[in-house]
Amino acid sequence: MIVLGLTGSIGMGKTTTARLFKFMRIPVFEADKCVHDLLARDKKAIKAVKEKFPNCAVDGKIDRSKLRDYVMRDVQNIKVLEKILHPFVRFHAHEFLRRHNMGHRKIVVLDIPLLFEGGFHTECD
Repeated sequence: MIVLGLTGSIGMGKTTTARLFKFMRIPVFEADKCVHDLLARDKKAIKAVKEKFPNCAVDGKIDRSKLRDYVMRDVQNIKVLEKILHPFVRFHAHEFLRRHNMGHRKIVVLDIPLLFEGGFHTECD
């Protein structure tokens, strides 16, 4: 199975490119969507974020605007947040790859804005 890595900054066309792959029925793992889901539903991820960023949880999920306030206050907080979330994203990316490899897919895409920064490039061909 070929694993393509899709990365880039804001406004570079990642979303459009991912849509094209989906249109061609190529599975796409979306890291941004994964993070949104983690912050809304994953109890372990929510607990880990709350430990470092108190008062950012509302109704059992992370309030992203409150979390953004933490990150904007101190540049180091983004590194802390990435250190918390990257292992969760990596787990879900590996599950995506395993699932599609078992389904004998010829090609899949990892849409990960921080592909190199998070070390995810090692998963790609």
